[in-house]
Amino acid sequence: MAVSVRSFALGGLAGATLAYFLDPNQGRRRRKIARDRAVATVRHAERRAARGVHRAAARAHGVSCRFAHFLRPEPKPPPDDVTLTHRVESVVFRNPAVPEGRFNVNAEDGVVYLRGELDTPERIAIVEKATSKVPGIREIRNLLHPPGTSAPHV
Repeated sequence: MAVSVRSFALGGLAGATLAYFLDPNQGRRRRKIARDRAVATVRHAERRAARGVHRAAARAHGVSCRFAHFLRPEPKPPPDDVTLTHRVESVVFRNPAVPEGRFNVNAEDGVVYLRGELDTPERIAIVEKATSKVPGIREIRNLLHPPGTSAPHV
């Protein structure tokens, strides 16, 4: 019984649809409107799909750029001379065994000059070793000397 009611309902729906579209007065207009709506729906779906594809491609490109950036970071430019001098002073004077004010630190074109007197050759070696750990230094010119001796020549 349920099959015959369903068949009857589908038959009635098909007949009403045919009568709607094949009506001699309005049928042609209705068919054209239905066709235009169907074409517009397909066109809108295509545009939506194209936007989705474009959005996905843009996201994938962004992720790949971020990933490449982390794999290959841009090299940092060498610090200027003032910055390099401050970095060396900061590292060297952290050690309480190194007296402040007994020697000078200068930087010129990435070359660090250590000038002055320190009590012992061991302290001179400590200062030079600490200076060598600072990144960005091209060369160290150690002109430190113990008291009573002459300064090394450049």
